[in-house]
Amino acid sequence: MTKFKIDGKEFEAGPEQTILSVAETNGIYIPTLCYNETISRTTSCFVCVVKDAKTGRFLPSCSAYPAEGGEYESSSEEVADMRRTALELLLSEHAGDCEAPCTIACPAHAKVEEYVRAGREGEFLESLKIIKKRIPLPMSIGRVCPRFCEKDCRKNVTGNAVAINDFKRLAADLFYDSYMEELPPLTDKKVAIIGAGPAGLATAYHLRLNGVAAKIFEKKAKPGGMLRYGIPEFRLPKAILDQEIAHFTEMGIEIECGKELGTDFTLTELSSKFDAVVAAIGCWKPGSMYAEGEELAKKGIEWLEINNCGGENPGRTIVVGGGNTAMDCARTAIRLGAPTVTCCYRRTENEMPAEAIEVHEAKEEGVKFEFLTAPLGIRQENNQLIMTCQRMELGEPDASGRHKPIPIAGSEYEIEADTIIAAIGQSTDATEEFGLNKYGNVRVDLGNFLMIGNIFAAGDCVSGAATVVEAVAAGRKAALGILRMLKLTDEKPERTINVSRGHWRGLSKNDLVFLRDDVSDEERTPLDMLPLEKRVSTFEEISRTMKPEEIMAEGKRCIECSCTAKDDCKLKEHSEACGARVDAIPGKKPTKSYDTRHPAIIHDKMKCIKCGICVKVCKEVVKANLLSAKERGFKTEIAAAYGLPLPVSCTECGECIEACPVGALDWKIKK
Repeated sequence: MTKFKIDGKEFEAGPEQTILSVAETNGIYIPTLCYNETISRTTSCFVCVVKDAKTGRFLPSCSAYPAEGGEYESSSEEVADMRRTALELLLSEHAGDCEAPCTIACPAHAKVEEYVRAGREGEFLESLKIIKKRIPLPMSIGRVCPRFCEKDCRKNVTGNAVAINDFKRLAADLFYDSYMEELPPLTDKKVAIIGAGPAGLATAYHLRLNGVAAKIFEKKAKPGGMLRYGIPEFRLPKAILDQEIAHFTEMGIEIECGKELGTDFTLTELSSKFDAVVAAIGCWKPGSMYAEGEELAKKGIEWLEINNCGGENPGRTIVVGGGNTAMDCARTAIRLGAPTVTCCYRRTENEMPAEAIEVHEAKEEGVKFEFLTAPLGIRQENNQLIMTCQRMELGEPDASGRHKPIPIAGSEYEIEADTIIAAIGQSTDATEEFGLNKYGNVRVDLGNFLMIGNIFAAGDCVSGAATVVEAVAAGRKAALGILRMLKLTDEKPERTINVSRGHWRGLSKNDLVFLRDDVSDEERTPLDMLPLEKRVSTFEEISRTMKPEEIMAEGKRCIECSCTAKDDCKLKEHSEACGARVDAIPGKKPTKSYDTRHPAIIHDKMKCIKCGICVKVCKEVVKANLLSAKERGFKTEIAAAYGLPLPVSCTECGECIEACPVGALDWKIKK
């Protein structure tokens, strides 16, 4: 037996034991990609390096035998840096999609591909279960989400994106009342949450899933926050919202309305009575037009709160602003019977922050747009409002990346109206108890959303006015921060390696790979909208939920472009553990094509790290010798002889697939 040390601890090794085998036997973590105990050693990746403390040399532990009296370092920062470098070199040539672009684009990182697949198979309850792991408000988000996922969908290369958001809506509509999550017993911990909007509800939801009770204090008469008071009935019926929020109370989450921070309690009081406090107070402070007489204008969010389900005819209406709130105000005014609705925006349509679909539908419904127009002042004459405007032109990009509007001298003109609505953004209305950043938002540690002591914050009050799905994502992160503080989870803040083949705008149809033979090339299923004449005269929901058969057909359009090995890729696992970065070392990516000629196996040469395991497994274990390395250097690739595909008989084997550490060889459909 050979006696030696690893990280100062003494071990013994038999004549056939490497440093790696001794380390593995004794629970010492040493990452490796090219090591496989069933074959002769390849020693190609150098991820498993250790340092010989006596000579200063770095050794691949998978093939190095310990010397008598040797001392080896496996966990020093120097060794960690060498491993990180080896991994980053491999990542510089590795081309694949660890996760589908739709999932990466989703602020909540919902497993989009998985719930779309379940919907395609008609398993809508399973689809809902997958969705609710990250999105606790699928009925609402399925109606109002700006569809970040669809904007990055690879199906855009060949036509229109898959109607991803509608999978959430259908699955939730079908099963929301009958489905209840498995709830663990409650611990003795309890958390106070200020605000029953999306962020507060999501925080409470994820806490309850982990056995922590939550009590939500809401200043308004009913819960829902911006979902209830800031989104019109025709986009989100309040009966749907009530149905969704009832699920939270059924889970045992307490919601007490009519309780306002600063009036009924303080942060300090709550922090002393509860194990943790979360401020999810939203952005309710209307922005300013910085125009003389602007007090004569209605504030967008306040006007919507009163009129989003109906109200009095506002007469000739001007809406100032270019965001989604402005669109909601304009479209609401149309439904209230306004004879004319004009939206004034100081940039062009291309720079509008509102969703394109919102602008399109507003135009359909009769809203007129005055672009490159800014308000200078408002005055009242003879019971009507007159807004003085000035024409603008675009200059250089500003801090937001949009071109800065510049006034055109002598271009002033006037518009008459009965109602003027200023919908130019909202900000956080926080008390002195909060620490605010330069933007007026609550300052937190974004790793755990901790503000100070046991007080956390999440949602719009931290990020500034954002979307419902972004607020939901923030609520989950705040919940995880609390759970870590209470030592109820060891789940760390998410850090995920994502190798991507790039945005769909840089791809062609030939760059796409279809793992299924039944990928549909049909056009996207359109939403069934209310007739236009009815839309403009009612607050009825403007579109219906797709039918199951329509969603199943839509699911067949999904390419499924994430890596088939994303859940068991060793390169991804070790890169995340070692802190490797995808972009640390710029390098030319391989341009080899996918080989999908085999009926059951995909050979993705762009993912191959040339470890040689598949070649040796086929030769030494299977005794078939079907794979070998072709060419040299950067051009090296693993392939079958004469450019042929793997034989059909490989379907019954799969040894190379099981041994591949990165999914370069994989089943088209997981077995």
